[in-house]
Amino acid sequence: MDSVSANDLNFERCYRAVATRDSRFDGQFVTAVRTTGIYCRPSCPAITPKPANVTFLPTAAAAQQCGYRACRRCLPDAAPGSPLWNTRADLASRAMRLIGDGVIERGGVPALADALGYSQRQLTRVLTSELGAGPLALARAHRAHTARLLIQTTRLPMSDIAFAAGFASIRQFNDTVREVFAVSPTTLREESRRRNGDTLPTTNGLLTLRLAYREPLDKSWVEWFLAAHTTPGLESWEDGVYTRSLRTPHGHTTIRLSVQPGHVRASLTLHDMRDLAPTVARLRHFLDLDADPIGIDEALAAGMTDGALDALTLSPGIRVPGCLDGPELLLRTMIGQQISVAAANTHTARLVQHLGESISGPIPHLFPTPAVIAERGAEVLTGPARRVEAIVSAARALATGDLVLHSGRTPADLRRDLLALDGVGPWTADYVTMRLLADPDILLHTDLVVRRGANLLGIDLTDTARWSPWRSYLSMHLWKHALANPAPTPDGAAGARKARTSL
Repeated sequence: MDSVSANDLNFERCYRAVATRDSRFDGQFVTAVRTTGIYCRPSCPAITPKPANVTFLPTAAAAQQCGYRACRRCLPDAAPGSPLWNTRADLASRAMRLIGDGVIERGGVPALADALGYSQRQLTRVLTSELGAGPLALARAHRAHTARLLIQTTRLPMSDIAFAAGFASIRQFNDTVREVFAVSPTTLREESRRRNGDTLPTTNGLLTLRLAYREPLDKSWVEWFLAAHTTPGLESWEDGVYTRSLRTPHGHTTIRLSVQPGHVRASLTLHDMRDLAPTVARLRHFLDLDADPIGIDEALAAGMTDGALDALTLSPGIRVPGCLDGPELLLRTMIGQQISVAAANTHTARLVQHLGESISGPIPHLFPTPAVIAERGAEVLTGPARRVEAIVSAARALATGDLVLHSGRTPADLRRDLLALDGVGPWTADYVTMRLLADPDILLHTDLVVRRGANLLGIDLTDTARWSPWRSYLSMHLWKHALANPAPTPDGAAGARKARTSL
């Protein structure tokens, strides 16, 4: 069964997914049941409603706009997010990514419209047409999800939860929870205690969450990526746990991530509880947890030769790494141009040690701000003078606002702006675009390791249209295959280790 488009919720395909309780479609649409007034995820274990009693809607916000309340059994808001927001680059998809990052909570609809380059009226019209709800309703649904998460997983007072979830008042918080879940916040917490026991930890800024993903997930690839790119002083990798601190809209957050069967365990130490929702959104983006791996792998397999298909089936559920911070991604990628991953980590560690902001906790620094790198980067960065100047110039463009990096950009506009920077070529522009926007259709065809993987599998990188729109995932498969089959060199070292890469 193909993925379900938000623009084309074919009744027969959607109902078939509901009848078979196919969890692959959780998050892609919701099932609204007229006889109960409830909306559910497709895999809800309840008795399948009759076709005459259901309608399918693209978002939870659309269901809430129509007066439906969330099922407290299947918790549709806890499903993995829709992969459509990454596969599409239209206005609605870009808006959903920014809403998830909390733009409306911080600056209202004007801030969202400004980031996307549209008027508020036009933005509202498009979102209502495409997603069944306007920006305020979509943000409200997002706040309700955050509120439920905090109610059921922490001992925070309800007043603190209302503030952390982005509500303007306690009354608005109470009214929204009652409308969305049909019970009061206190009842939601009591129900959770009855199901799970009274085991909620004392918060004190620390939360432990289970971030769901669609199976399968190539754990070895995710862990290799995290371990290989660990920069001392900024990140750590130990016993399968990735730890780092990152800037958030209201301060900073320390995260600890480990891949578990069916979910990623995420422990968050929050400087400000208002940063919970944007942090969770960034983690999901960072690990590509909203991907539809079965659909992607099936599409890629259809265009493979036998040898390439064998390699693909050995790595089911591969993910394309996203990013936690756009400016950091660009600057670290530029530092790593033309050198190995290990060398890039060494150069980045030196920059973090000298210019990074010191913080308390297991990770001593935050990555330096673009303004600091623009001012003092030349004192710390080493290597060819031209590369150092290019990095400093890029930091200056970020600091002054001449270059804007966020997930609401279009791929074409972002790539154009990146290529306009000194020292940024097609590989860097493609790599940053792929990771910043979670763009699934970028083939890193100039990368030496990707090209070697293609040669090993007999894949012609000049003829890849048949793998669109999943060429970013093809790049990851080729990358992994090349790393698993290193080329010998005269000194016995692996050729892939010598190749240029920021992966």
